[in-house]
Amino acid sequence: MDLLNGVIAAVNDAFWLYLIIPLLAVLSVYFTVRSGAVQLRLVPEMVRALRSRSEVASDGGKAVSSFQAFAISAAARIGTGNIAGVATAIALGGPGAVLWMWVMGFLVGSTSFVESTLAQLYKVRDRSGFRGGPAYYMERGLGARWMGVVFAVVITVTFGFVFNAVQSNTISGAIRTSVQAWGVDELDWLAPAVGLSLVLLTAVVIFGGVRRIAQVAQTLVPFMALIYLGLGLVVIAFNADRVPAVVAEIVTHAFGFREMAAAGIGAAIVQGVRRGMFSNEAGLGSAPNAGATAAVSHPVKQGLAQTLGVYFDTLVVCSTTAFLILLADPSSGQSRGPSLTQEALQAHLGTWSLHLLTLIILLVAFTSVLGNYYYGESNIGFLTSRPAVITSYKWAFLVMTFLGAIGSVELVWNLADTTMGIMALVNLLALAPLGVVALRLLSDYTEQLRQGRDPVFTRDRLPDVTGVECWVPGDEVEQDRQAARI
Repeated sequence: MDLLNGVIAAVNDAFWLYLIIPLLAVLSVYFTVRSGAVQLRLVPEMVRALRSRSEVASDGGKAVSSFQAFAISAAARIGTGNIAGVATAIALGGPGAVLWMWVMGFLVGSTSFVESTLAQLYKVRDRSGFRGGPAYYMERGLGARWMGVVFAVVITVTFGFVFNAVQSNTISGAIRTSVQAWGVDELDWLAPAVGLSLVLLTAVVIFGGVRRIAQVAQTLVPFMALIYLGLGLVVIAFNADRVPAVVAEIVTHAFGFREMAAAGIGAAIVQGVRRGMFSNEAGLGSAPNAGATAAVSHPVKQGLAQTLGVYFDTLVVCSTTAFLILLADPSSGQSRGPSLTQEALQAHLGTWSLHLLTLIILLVAFTSVLGNYYYGESNIGFLTSRPAVITSYKWAFLVMTFLGAIGSVELVWNLADTTMGIMALVNLLALAPLGVVALRLLSDYTEQLRQGRDPVFTRDRLPDVTGVECWVPGDEVEQDRQAARI
């Protein structure tokens, strides 16, 4: 097992350092320049976009709103990547990994905007509203169904199975740490019990469809984020005098001569970008699956809303974890994952805070499980419309939820890095040629803003763009009515 972990880790490091990170950086810079830094220029519009209301779906119920789509993606984003992933980045790449996480958070906002805008443009209707994502814009925008099939398979494996196992593994590990703090040593029963409980809770939600997932995410995401951020602010306030030193440590470790001499800067960059991407998912191709579900009057609106999610995830939630750990002056390498964050919080506030963080991890990882499930379901819907396949996926998902709770944490994380890298590569290769379409949509959006209008899009505004199923000109009455409610 150690040999397998070592081989996978070595391949992952080379794959990310020489292929994924350069490709993501080049595309993000290109989209930033061509869009006029949309991720910074239109921040007020990002907030405004979240207020759009949903329309009525074809089955008579409400379609997913912009905020609910944001919550689904946030449910997947705000999970182990923020608590366990940041801790792992610091353990492996040092404090400098945090700076590279911030830098890429700003830069990749443009890529997040492009992929979610494209997902909105090429979305399709279903009974409960809409669905879409990279597989759909690969088929409809590029005319490359084979590429969409590859992506759909990889994202289903990545989120439906591997990332799902990461989330349940993190829940199991966090609960183990909390129980051990009570002095309980015989814990062979704990992981199977946690896995079974998680399976039962997950089944109740996912068998209720996307609306139930959206409702649960909409309720839990703000609640868990506020609790976690509140804890972080308390710790920072208690250690306000040390904050400047921690910031200096982050910067010096990211650029310091000692790190360059020891090749530590490479580890900082790789871990910062890799764990940052696991957390904010920009360029990964996952968030567009949630963004496509929203009923909005212009594709750009949801592109902006999803970009705001990158900022909230990386600059707010991930930074909270980083300061919790670094203000505790941890010994890198002794602990990884959620245990490092739990130990840091316990050092600041005492044992009671460790148990509260366990509850937070349970909430964030559980909502991530739900978001991960939907990403897989949406892409299986791209591959086939047979209900039996979706039902089989549900049961396979629940099995992986259980196995993740009892599995090896190191192997699970290494497999997550591998499948995430493959998924990101396929998506980025599709965004390179399709990005110009998203930029044209942005020009249409900003032109309507300059005219004092609330932007509304119909596909005849880009008549040369083919493969668009929704946005029919005859629907603009409904879209105008919806826009008027924003």
